[in-house]
Amino acid sequence: MVPEPSSALSHDLSDALAAALDDALDRVPAARLAPVVERLIRDYRSGTVPTAPILRTDDDAAAYAAYRMPATYAAVLDVLERAAARAPEPASLLDLGGGTGAAVWAAAQVWPSLERATVLEAATPARALGRRLASGAPSPLLRAARWEAAVLGTAPVLPETDLLTACYLLGELPAPVRDAVVDAAARAARVVVLVEPGTPAGHARILDARARLLAAGLTVAAPCPHDGACPVTGDDWCHFAVRVGRSSRHRVLKAGSLGHEDEKFSYVVGVRDGGDDDDGSVGRAPGRVVRHPQTRKGLVTLRVCESDGTLRDTPVPRSRRELFRHARDTAWGDAWPPE
Repeated sequence: MVPEPSSALSHDLSDALAAALDDALDRVPAARLAPVVERLIRDYRSGTVPTAPILRTDDDAAAYAAYRMPATYAAVLDVLERAAARAPEPASLLDLGGGTGAAVWAAAQVWPSLERATVLEAATPARALGRRLASGAPSPLLRAARWEAAVLGTAPVLPETDLLTACYLLGELPAPVRDAVVDAAARAARVVVLVEPGTPAGHARILDARARLLAAGLTVAAPCPHDGACPVTGDDWCHFAVRVGRSSRHRVLKAGSLGHEDEKFSYVVGVRDGGDDDDGSVGRAPGRVVRHPQTRKGLVTLRVCESDGTLRDTPVPRSRRELFRHARDTAWGDAWPPE
């Protein structure tokens, strides 16, 4: 295992992925993609479960890759970097509903141990573009990745794998299919990583999936420092954020003026067999910062989800010099106290 990253609030595209996207998208006029992006945003934000693949044409896949792949990659990279500190190194990856491959690119960056990867994706244009983006990647894992058609139903049979990712997928599935997919993932994988939008609905889906992973015998490795009930209740919800740099194409397609955007997400990492700790326990964080730290002169206050399942506001005054120094460098999503 590797140390969990600290203050991982910004994750821009890798140079290789940025170049691959530019090569694939430069030949498609932005004016042609802009209305497609608008439609896709409406479809994904509608809150309704699609009855057919949303990405139906090559332009759909290109528009999706242009406006969503940078944010998805950034969020999944943040999650996988944190998972790498809590889970055994994988040799195999199965990515469910992988779209154009953001999760595979992120996993290849985090885990050099990966030897093989399979992406299951229902939309033919997304598979084609994902395969094309990966074909010229510097990573042998990406170039050799398998892209397979798959429509997930209520009785999915998934091959055994070390690592399974399902990112921004659960919200596109009807509830019975969603539950069956999570159960199948728990049976198939040693490590299950689920990522959803950082909205109340996305958080609710992660909580439901977390309960199913625990019922299947997995242990929560991140973000939670415990297997108990989530202490974030009421009108609040547990989510995190990563800052994503916007390319000029990205700004045009989303009609945005800022050079960045903040991608908010909820996630859970479940591990079977307790990872690779000698005592069989998951090496999870002692606590997790679940909001932006509040800083004023001489004091940093952290809202921390604790290992005993409680939520506490933890003041760190300047008088505690070493701890205060760590607190100033601590960000939303980091482990606390320093390990």
